[in-house]
Amino acid sequence: MVALAVLAATMLAALLVGAAGLPVSGVLKALADTIPFVHVDSGLSVVEHNVLFELRLPRVLMAALVGGLLAIAGAGYQGVFRNPLADPYLLGAAAGAGVGATLAIVALPGSPDFAVPAAAFTGAITGVLMAYGLGQVASRGGPGGGTGTLVLAGVAVANFLSAVQTFLQQANSQQLQRIFAWILGGVGTADWGQLRMVAPYALIAVVVLLTHGRLLDVLAVGDEEATTLGMSAARVRLLVLLAASLATACAVAVSGLIAFVGIVVPHLVRRLAGGSYRIVLPLSLLVGGAFLELADLVARTVVAPAELPLGVVTAFVGGPFFVLVLRATRRQVDV
Repeated sequence: MVALAVLAATMLAALLVGAAGLPVSGVLKALADTIPFVHVDSGLSVVEHNVLFELRLPRVLMAALVGGLLAIAGAGYQGVFRNPLADPYLLGAAAGAGVGATLAIVALPGSPDFAVPAAAFTGAITGVLMAYGLGQVASRGGPGGGTGTLVLAGVAVANFLSAVQTFLQQANSQQLQRIFAWILGGVGTADWGQLRMVAPYALIAVVVLLTHGRLLDVLAVGDEEATTLGMSAARVRLLVLLAASLATACAVAVSGLIAFVGIVVPHLVRRLAGGSYRIVLPLSLLVGGAFLELADLVARTVVAPAELPLGVVTAFVGGPFFVLVLRATRRQVDV
């Protein structure tokens, strides 16, 4: 309930704060008017109504969605790899999305708005599948090659795809500004079309992850113990990885590369609410949405009327936090 209240408060603040001031009562009445069978006169002008529903509300919903997806995906990856430093980009989703978005930008300069998100989504999924396939080959047909082999495969694929993206950037220097704008991440271009595009896939990913919380708790005690309880560790890992990768692909497709959300939020949730994934997963979804909502609010107000890239804001918070997580993890290993 606290997480829901924090998320609602941050979303309301994001709706109210901006270059065009909107009255609190008018915004609340306008939102209430969207509820079926409820009719309320908001008192907003046509311009204010358009600002609220065509600019701010899609952006607010997108920030909450992307933050929640990255956080719950990070929690899923950490559960599979049993490592609090695992993040949603571990298996090459970010590098694949970067290649896909870069290809769309340089090859289709006059393409529709949905071309870059669609290409980034496809690239992210392709990158993860390449890493998983390489893990299988390295393990001679085993189920993903175990977590260690899978991580190494992800590193290899990410480096290869990053090299491909660098080559494309160097060969198309006239598009560098647009490419870097996408890489740095943001939700400033969010619209209802993008939300409709990723919502079905995001829903599937979230449902699968939430329903595997108890199984991740069992998996945390070890594969042998999980097997004695009648659970297939390989099957659970595969399903969680696929769902987490799908959530990551949805997020990067519409927001670019936003770092550290998948590390910071799940670790913070564990500190506050315990380590059970039945709690960590749903709370990561809510707290991740609130975290990115606040980060986006800072990004568009701290240097107004200009706007900071959202990835820069999360890096300012996530960089020091990553060091703290690393030190805490090292202490646990030493003990």
